[in-house]
Parts: sequence; C-alpha cells; structure tokens
Amino acid sequence: MGITLKILTSNSTRTILDALAPVWEKTTGNRVTMTADSAKAMVARIKSGETGDAVILGSGALQELAAAGVVIDASRRPFARARVGVGVRRGFPKPDISSVDALRQSLLAARSVAHTVHGASGMYIPLLFEKLGIAEQMKAKTVTRPGGYIGSVVVAGEADLALQQLPELLAVEGLELVGPIPDAVQKTLETASGIAAASPHADAARAMLDFFAQPEHRAVYSEKGLEQTG
Repeated sequence: MGITLKILTSNSTRTILDALAPVWEKTTGNRVTMTADSAKAMVARIKSGETGDAVILGSGALQELAAAGVVIDASRRPFARARVGVGVRRGFPKPDISSVDALRQSLLAARSVAHTVHGASGMYIPLLFEKLGIAEQMKAKTVTRPGGYIGSVVVAGEADLALQQLPELLAVEGLELVGPIPDAVQKTLETASGIAAASPHADAARAMLDFFAQPEHRAVYSEKGLEQTG
C-alpha cells in the first residue's frame, strides 16, 4: 500500500502540480495531497507549525525556511519561473499592453483593476504603479483581495482588469489572458522546491520532486504559464 505525501505550495504553482501529481500517483501507487495559499500566507502558516513533506514556494522563501531548519537546505532546487500578466473577462475587449506607455494608458482607462495583497505578484503591483507614475490615480480604482485567483473578481464583473502571475490568470474559467506586461516593467518570479525537514518520507518526496523536474514535462509547464527551471 502506498504512502501519502503532502505538498505545501502557493497558488501560482498549484495548477502545474494538479497536472503532474496524478501522473506520479498512477506511476508509483502513492498519493499526493496539496495545501495552497498566497505566498505570504503559506510562509506564515509553515512558520506557525503547518507541516508537509515537500515545499514549493518562492526561492527567497525556501532559503528563509531552510535557514530556519524547516526545509532541508541541501534539497533546495529551482522549480519554475513565472511572469506577471493581465487578464480580462472572456469576450471583452483586450487592452493594449504592448509597450510601457500602452500599459500605462490602459490601466488609466480601466474602470477598475484587481490584484491580490499577499501573493508574490500582488505585492509587486503597487510598485508597478509607482514605476508607471500612476500610483495616485490607481488608488481609487484598485480592487484587492488577500490572496487567491484574482481573475475571479474580473469574471464576476467587479473589476475590468486582473493583474497576477500568468499561471494564476490561466487557471480562472471565464478569464482571457491578454499577455505578459512589458519586459521593462516585468517582475519574474522564481519558485523553488525542497523537502521538509520533518517529513517521515524524505526519499519518496525527493523522488516526487525528481519526477516534477523531468525535462519531458516542459510543455506542460508552458501550457500552465510557467517556465520549468528544475
């Protein structure tokens, strides 16, 4: 009889794990459970004692957890890379975000713009507005949520545009991806994986992470809005 491995992760990598974990389960006979939250919230939960077998979070967070002895330092490795993009409700006009100036004008023209507060990309959006010189103008038209898939707010008609990592935008039914924001103001977010120091199944967790890192999965990562780096 197989074992059950628990992965602690953020919303940005949930979709790729939802795609790959069932394949690993079928191959090994083991079972995978996942707990996902916004990046900041998941780090806080782990620091408060939430346990698992594998942790997949931002590279900086993994380094921090390894320094605290929560993640085995030698087990840390790159997992994926994601960029920030814009999404609109399906069927609605897609704004021009092809240049920094076009993005600025499209944000100013939107009735409202949504982003998370505690997600990795959500923490960047206020800085993005500052870089674009529109921080003051955006205050009255910004809709926020602590975490989760912000595209659902746009699908519900509560905002015109969603700003979040590409994999999180792609995960929302009824949302259409406009594309990534321009490179000049882009924020590339690196995630890493590691084995929890308290895991009773470290070898199996390592084998699972090895499976996720196999090059043949590169196309699946891309389909989910991620670049495989492991």
